[in-house]
Amino acid sequence: MTTHPAADQATDQAPDGVLRPHAEQAFAGELAALAAADDRPRPPRWRLSPWAVTTYLLGGTLADGTVISPKYVGRRRLMEVAVASLATDRALLLLGVPGTAKTWVSEHLAAAISGDSTLLVQGTAGTPEESLRYGWNYARLLAEGPSRGALVPSPVMRAMESGAIARIEELTRIPADVQDALISLLSEKTMPVPELDTEVQARPGFNVVATANNRDKGVNDLSSALQRRFTTVVLPLPDTLAEEVDIVRTRVASLSTGLALPADVAHADEVARVVQVFRELRSGSTDDQRTALRSPTATLSTAEAISVVVNGATLAAHFGDGRVGADDVAASLVGAVVKDPLQDRIVWQEYLETVVRDRREWADLYRACRDLD
Repeated sequence: MTTHPAADQATDQAPDGVLRPHAEQAFAGELAALAAADDRPRPPRWRLSPWAVTTYLLGGTLADGTVISPKYVGRRRLMEVAVASLATDRALLLLGVPGTAKTWVSEHLAAAISGDSTLLVQGTAGTPEESLRYGWNYARLLAEGPSRGALVPSPVMRAMESGAIARIEELTRIPADVQDALISLLSEKTMPVPELDTEVQARPGFNVVATANNRDKGVNDLSSALQRRFTTVVLPLPDTLAEEVDIVRTRVASLSTGLALPADVAHADEVARVVQVFRELRSGSTDDQRTALRSPTATLSTAEAISVVVNGATLAAHFGDGRVGADDVAASLVGAVVKDPLQDRIVWQEYLETVVRDRREWADLYRACRDLD
């Protein structure tokens, strides 16, 4: 099966002039319809029942005819496990290669459960412990001394106080000593504030959804103590060519609307070629399994395929005839594959000469890529 986002469907409730509204804004109509139709038990402070949250993620049709668009295309059981984990006291870790919709799923989980996907900590090598616990307004601290008014709560603290879902992106990029601050928070559900001789206790509904890239280099592995606090759900890449093509086409159509490009600018055949190139180089063999290939250092995820096609659509709309062709996708395609100028270029040239050149229907793509050399 597959993973990946479906199209964004902005509603009238999304703020004007916003390039990308939050999930709870863009899909407010669907969330309201689900809430009205949802008669199943809900965990404390959940906006929807676990069944309705899963329906929101995977899509479906309600009894009144309301169509819920799929936000994730893939195995239902994966989403059921993820939602069930958040209904317990265990946090959720979404693990996978880049482009497997980890961030997308975490945002929609928070939107469906808490109605707020903005309680977010972005993990980086420089993320301080204050991002997970709390900081101080130093002007007030100097003027008043330690006080609740001088304290600056982190998104995690605010989620604990309100009984909501906190999101932590790229958990393994956060330094190990900062990661350890989560251990007691997730086990004790309490955040001590020794400066004020008090603590913040999590309210029912609080939990954490974290994401991590399992192919990234130079990151900080999670300690076994922290791993035990998470239920890990691995989001895989799409299983079949047809599924991945459908994901890319849907997402490209959505992005084209936001960029004011013609809805049909990306031709289905061109999308299929880009996806097939990515899948073959990613798997190390041609689609018919007859030719072994070397894989480049690039991940070549579905998200990158979407980017290649969107870039091609932009070129076609503004500088071409309005329909994506080989010349429009070639530059972005080569750029996506060749990340290492030495190693990846050799891999790409081998693929171009042994696979692309022999496919007569791909003659235009071969010429367009060769012209870039």
